[in-house]
Amino acid sequence: MPDITTTRLARRGLLYVVVALGAVAMLFPFLWTVITSITPGGTLSSGPSLVVEDPTLDAYRELFGVMPVWRIVGNSFGIAVATTLLQLVTSSMAAYAFARLPFRGRNVVFAVYLATLMIPLQVLVVPLFIEMTRLQLNDTYFALLAPTIASAFGVFLLKQAMEGVPRELDEAATIDGAGHLRIFTTIMLPLVRPSLATLAVFAFMSSWNSFLWPLVVIRSPELMTLPLGLATLRGQFTTEWDVVMAGSVVSIIPIALLYIVAQRHIIAGMAHTGLK
Repeated sequence: MPDITTTRLARRGLLYVVVALGAVAMLFPFLWTVITSITPGGTLSSGPSLVVEDPTLDAYRELFGVMPVWRIVGNSFGIAVATTLLQLVTSSMAAYAFARLPFRGRNVVFAVYLATLMIPLQVLVVPLFIEMTRLQLNDTYFALLAPTIASAFGVFLLKQAMEGVPRELDEAATIDGAGHLRIFTTIMLPLVRPSLATLAVFAFMSSWNSFLWPLVVIRSPELMTLPLGLATLRGQFTTEWDVVMAGSVVSIIPIALLYIVAQRHIIAGMAHTGLK
């Protein structure tokens, strides 16, 4: 019979191989994007190629020449940061109310709130557009922010995390004379910091990649976000794919950096969110 240690090592080796293959499969599209962006006259019709002859940065120079990239990136970054901060504030406060404040109909309200997760944005685009039009807020930064101020997913995520915090801490703080505001800011928020980091990354990514709502509500080129800017790079008859891929690389870099910085908190947040 094979040795138990040998069998265990073989299983672990097989697991590493499977994980490595999965990582290659996930990273290959990004690698192909980078390679296409530095390939002269790069195209998508000839299939993926990992060998680049005479690599060049001309696509990046053309990208920054044909569109105001820094203004567009600044718009996307500002909207994404504002969205993230607003969702952190509103979601954490609502989650604390659902997790710690007893009131009549709490479970019903929370269930209805969660039910909104099943409603896709496409269904809400028309009523939201009409609302922004009547408020005369179309083609403004606030119109981009309005639908993302609150997040049902963020409330659910933080509520689950806060319910995992022992109630004895609340009771001890109450005995010391602390109110809900102090308990919320000095006890609850520090203890659910991994979940806050997870929500921050999800909110930032969602805002950064948002395309449909900005397309509907924005008309001025100076308010254009990055997904809209990338869409303008596609021509009616021909498309310079190396320039499009260069724009895609520019859009990927902030998200990759954010994930690298917050990776430890994301893993901790997802691991502890469902624990009681």
